[in-house]
Amino acid sequence: MPATYLKKSTEEDLPAILDIIHSAIKYLHEQGIDQWQHGYPADEDLIKDIKDGINYVLITDGQVAGTATIHQGIDPNYLKIEDGEWVNGSEAHYAAIHRVAISNKFRGQHLSEKLVSGLITVSRVLGYKDIRIDTHPENLGMQHVITSNGFEKRGVIHMRENGHPWTARYAYQLLTK
Repeated sequence: MPATYLKKSTEEDLPAILDIIHSAIKYLHEQGIDQWQHGYPADEDLIKDIKDGINYVLITDGQVAGTATIHQGIDPNYLKIEDGEWVNGSEAHYAAIHRVAISNKFRGQHLSEKLVSGLITVSRVLGYKDIRIDTHPENLGMQHVITSNGFEKRGVIHMRENGHPWTARYAYQLLTK
């Protein structure tokens, strides 16, 4: 069985990260899910994530199999929540997991669960007991990954992608010990 682990990404990982994100955008489009279809995440976002030291990659058998970002601190998109509320409030000390994607070369191997689990561990090591994440209402696969990692749905937030109208996202939260 190949070794699977999470590591902070470097510039060397950028081509694989871009390939994974571009493939994920295409995959969401093929499924008819209007998530990441309006210029987000842009390549510049991913480059900045690496430079800021907040992007992580999942390595399996020596290859980059997945990618995600851990935003530390208040996320403006999470300030207003509808149909529920955040435990600890909108301006609590929390980390937010964003831009989660698995390579199409590794699809179907349940690596999304490992990636999110690893991100929870990293968030906890960074000192965050409150971890948040969101996804599109039609992205049932990601909703399953999120809830199978212990997150609870807290309500609905709205995201804006490059000037496209605000779109609803299901918002989830995990409180760790």
